[in-house]
Amino acid sequence: MSHDDTTDTTDMTDTADIEQRVRSAAAASRTAGVEVIECDPDLADTAAFCEAYGYSPEDSANAIVVIGKSDPPTYAVCVVLATTRLDVNRVVRKRLGTKKASFAGAGDTEALTGMTVGGVTPFGLPPGLPLWIDAAVMHRERIVVGGGSRSCKVVGPPQMLLELPDVEVVDSLATPAGVQ
Repeated sequence: MSHDDTTDTTDMTDTADIEQRVRSAAAASRTAGVEVIECDPDLADTAAFCEAYGYSPEDSANAIVVIGKSDPPTYAVCVVLATTRLDVNRVVRKRLGTKKASFAGAGDTEALTGMTVGGVTPFGLPPGLPLWIDAAVMHRERIVVGGGSRSCKVVGPPQMLLELPDVEVVDSLATPAGVQ
């Protein structure tokens, strides 16, 4: 999705609206066992959340907005396990079709999705925004991902992600942490 697409994000800036969109998308899932759980916003970051709420970091998945440095810029959302590292310089850059790619900044992430960093989720994304899921995510029994804000998370089998628009499972989108 390029930045100057005509996607209207004006209704995506209110936290309550975003959380409602996420809750609606989770409730509409045909995958059994999908739920939205509340969390302390100060504990929304992966390590703190897992420790405080008893989730394994291996079951935690992060939704990351990436930008391809082109004119206009191109964007995608990548979902990778918290114990892995998104391969932005090779796999993401190549998939975006750009010479350079990077993590989108907090301002771009919020402007594009209406979500704050630490709460970005694949649920409730604007139409037309590519959603790439690292294949390793699909091998977990259940995952926990952001809930659209820092106040909630979505928990369920990773198959729930396959119901979302513009989704594609990508082999080797991420590498084990510490491997380059």
